[in-house]
Amino acid sequence: MDRLGNVVFSDREITNERLELTDNKANYILGPNLTLKNCTLVLKVSARHLSFKLPHFIDCTFEVKQELKNYQSWVAASLKGCRFKGRLRGCDFGHWPDYMSLPWYQHGSIEDCDFTEARLDACRIMGSDPATLRFPRWPCFTILDPIGRSRELNSVQWPGRFGRVIIEDLHTEPVPTRALTYHAPSVAERMETTAEELRAVIEKFDCIVY
Repeated sequence: MDRLGNVVFSDREITNERLELTDNKANYILGPNLTLKNCTLVLKVSARHLSFKLPHFIDCTFEVKQELKNYQSWVAASLKGCRFKGRLRGCDFGHWPDYMSLPWYQHGSIEDCDFTEARLDACRIMGSDPATLRFPRWPCFTILDPIGRSRELNSVQWPGRFGRVIIEDLHTEPVPTRALTYHAPSVAERMETTAEELRAVIEKFDCIVY
């Protein structure tokens, strides 16, 4: 750690290592020119203490030990064949060059990744093919092609505030949005409904994975 509290991993390749990013007094910066292969990354810091500058993660495992909230900078990483464990909320993954004009946001990507051991809530896949990904099952659910299917999804009555707050506005999601995942009990509480009432409607659509 330098005198500013920065822990920087850059300009190297790391293989078969376990990296623990858990010091809440440190600012972890991964990249540029960083490749990690077959590594395990333990994350136990808030979003403001984690910065990606186009690191390449290949066959890595992310163990998220405290809920990582509102972290869009996954789109400044290249993720291939990675596995995720733990809770993530309000996170975006994939290719979204318009998010920020900085160079490391221009080449983000995600493919062949596995979220089945993660809990995703209000997380999006941007500009990448969700068919290569494994999403968490119920009580999580994933809306595929939310913009393209927005009219169809608006054709039914949703419980609580879910329809008015989320479904009605799907067409306003950023253009690169390819998939949108929620944790049913969490979003149900926010939207004044229940997971069971949500599932009764979700089951009607082949564009929702659960």
